[in-house]
Amino acid sequence: MPSPVQLIRPKRHGDARGWFMEVYSERTFAEAGIACRFVQDNHSLSVPAFTLRGLHFQTPPHGQDKLVRCLRGSIYDVAVDLRAGSPTYGRWVGAELSAENGHQLFVPVGFAHGFLTLEPDTEVAYKVSDLYAPECDGGIAWDSCGIAWPLPAGTTPELSGKDARQPTLAAFDSPFPYDGRPLAPLS
Repeated sequence: MPSPVQLIRPKRHGDARGWFMEVYSERTFAEAGIACRFVQDNHSLSVPAFTLRGLHFQTPPHGQDKLVRCLRGSIYDVAVDLRAGSPTYGRWVGAELSAENGHQLFVPVGFAHGFLTLEPDTEVAYKVSDLYAPECDGGIAWDSCGIAWPLPAGTTPELSGKDARQPTLAAFDSPFPYDGRPLAPLS
């Protein structure tokens, strides 16, 4: 049984002109155990390096699966297990996604998602499986889960006002059910 959070490494086909990559194929993703329908694409630009966006999620009935990729620059992308009753509740996985490596992270409903930009002028795009619903918008504090963010010593990340005020993981009462699949290390 695959881990709920998956690192996707699309194959790049290159020649003298550059490369081509299939970013999403419903059939290929279903074969990997990812069966969701994406309904919205989001795109962000973070100008300063070490901008931290997260940790975000949407609660039921508008929970969102996310497929995240970096279009320019690089990020450290993280998912935190928020599923009540999960043996891996509060644990996290992270991976570097960059324009150069082309990797993507699939983050299912029940996980908080966030990323730290590692370069200036970093652009990130992600697909989501439900539309934005402000009444279901949620988050937890970026520094309340023990995540080993790759910040240089003495550096404080750039945060939005909203992200600076998120509640801690310890104060969070999860509405997400556990589906029987514990979080596993990314492979």
